[in-house]
Amino acid sequence: MATTKGNKRVYLTWTDEVDAALLAVLVEHHNNGDHAQNGWKPHVYNAAIRNVREKCNVEITKDNIASRCKTFDKHYEVISKILSQSGFGWDWVNDKLLIDSDDVWNKYVEANKSADCYKNKVVKNWDAISTIYLKDHANGQGAQTVRQVLRLLKFYLNKLMMHHQICLKRSSELLRPFYLY
Repeated sequence: MATTKGNKRVYLTWTDEVDAALLAVLVEHHNNGDHAQNGWKPHVYNAAIRNVREKCNVEITKDNIASRCKTFDKHYEVISKILSQSGFGWDWVNDKLLIDSDDVWNKYVEANKSADCYKNKVVKNWDAISTIYLKDHANGQGAQTVRQVLRLLKFYLNKLMMHHQICLKRSSELLRPFYLY
């Protein structure tokens, strides 16, 4: 996203740090219900601008935030659709899709060409992105289909299993000196 400074255009580079600072504010305000009809309430943009400035020393604008939110929304739309299908999961360690096989991927992409670039795409902060956009896509107050609930359950079970695997790995590394050889 470009902003102007005097007569020059200044392009904002979105880093992991800037994304994390922005998403922290958006998740907090999402949980407080601070969505407006077409985006966020004005005070949310102000809080996000302040937080990014304080934490990252980067100047952003409401337009920068709106543009980045469109990117997050696109990621959510594509990835959540993929995750709702059998043969896919989320790799919480490497921040990308888990795919059962090339055959599963090839069949999916054949029917969903726009998803092709997501095979190896790293998408940081998926937990925050999915938190913000999951409820945005419901129709009616609290509306969710059984498929959506099952997808959410699969999503959190996958997250829990990855966390469990990481904990097991860490605990086995800690206990290694105590094993008798």
